Amino acid sequence: MTQLDPKLDLNWQSDALDPAFGFFEQTLAVRGGYHRTDEGEHNEAIFATSSYVYKSAADAADHFNGNKKGNVYSRHTNPTVRAFERRLALLENGERCVATASGMGAILTMCLAYLKAGDHLLCAKQLFGSSVALFDTYFKAFGVEVSYVDCFDNDAWAKAMRPNTAVCYLESPSNPLAQIADISAIAKIAHEGGALLIVDNCFATPAIQKPLDLGADVVIHSATKYIDGQGRVLGGALVGSDTLMEKAFGVVRTGGISLSPFNAWVLLKSLETLSLRMKAHSENANRVAEFLNNHPKVTKVHFSGLPSHASHEVAKAQHTALKNVGGGAITGAFGAIIGFEVANQEQAWHIIDSTKMISITNNLGDAKTTITHPATTTHFRMTPEQRVEAGVSDGLIRLSVGLEEVDDIIKDLARGLDGL
Repeated sequence: MTQLDPKLDLNWQSDALDPAFGFFEQTLAVRGGYHRTDEGEHNEAIFATSSYVYKSAADAADHFNGNKKGNVYSRHTNPTVRAFERRLALLENGERCVATASGMGAILTMCLAYLKAGDHLLCAKQLFGSSVALFDTYFKAFGVEVSYVDCFDNDAWAKAMRPNTAVCYLESPSNPLAQIADISAIAKIAHEGGALLIVDNCFATPAIQKPLDLGADVVIHSATKYIDGQGRVLGGALVGSDTLMEKAFGVVRTGGISLSPFNAWVLLKSLETLSLRMKAHSENANRVAEFLNNHPKVTKVHFSGLPSHASHEVAKAQHTALKNVGGGAITGAFGAIIGFEVANQEQAWHIIDSTKMISITNNLGDAKTTITHPATTTHFRMTPEQRVEAGVSDGLIRLSVGLEEVDDIIKDLARGLDGL
């Protein structure tokens, strides 16, 4: 940590905030990425406009043909969206970010930007059900070969690489089992085979994990989840190098997979508290995981914060970003998604239906604790065989631990568990 540059006026031009100046990450989360307008607003502005006015016909032509930099049309250039993109890029240690209308919009952009007919997409088996549907239903039809391996099996990744493998794609932690991939090892495998490694960082967020620092080429986000943190808006993003993001930007510009200015403003403000929220989420999740792990009716708990978890040591090595919050070391930041299993679907539904406070919903990453049955909701479009391969059993429950008093969360779960 270096001293602040005394010539840098934080209240004047905060898009000058850059890690090179030595700011703590929490300062970047609050101040980074926004260049105040001539109006002098203290809070970031929402530019709710579809188009922009030019000084002349020639000025308009120069903006459209690229001779002048500036706003052209809010489908691909909007100051509020740009501020969100800059701030998230700073937090992920990326050169550039491209925002999209949703997390699935970001994954679609990834496919259109980095894959073509004849390419091979190598994925982890442990993925969100809609991602699998996108790959198997649509991109296979467009001539992209798709195959799957266990996210945590480095040997399987190496053996599955093909001469035409263009992208390796994984979630870590994964949905819904919060399984952990060794990002550095898989990045090496991908790069030796001439492929990109793209990591969905939705569950950890840059507050806990920075995949680009571990060797990934692109980070994917469903900003709808923890980046918003309160279940209000949809949004997505890709972060990486200028070169790779230019390809993604071309897809968004042409395809219109665009983030709205209002949603961008909500997400921009949410980034201010991301690290603080993720610390609290993680602390609550650690307590809940211990409770579930000790309950006699729970047959298995999927949470990398437990020392018994197969990938606990890998998770400890990768989940290090929260050490920078407040300048002190923070341990035990493993995220807040817990998968836990009971005997069958009947028991799982009984636990879910017995809750009085926890929200029964498919969303996650909310200040409110949420609970869902993946086999019949988020992963129902997968075949039974695919669910088995992904570890989504009929007795699996996914819990997104919120920010309520943790003892109340535990008591609400105990209502159903103790009644089995």
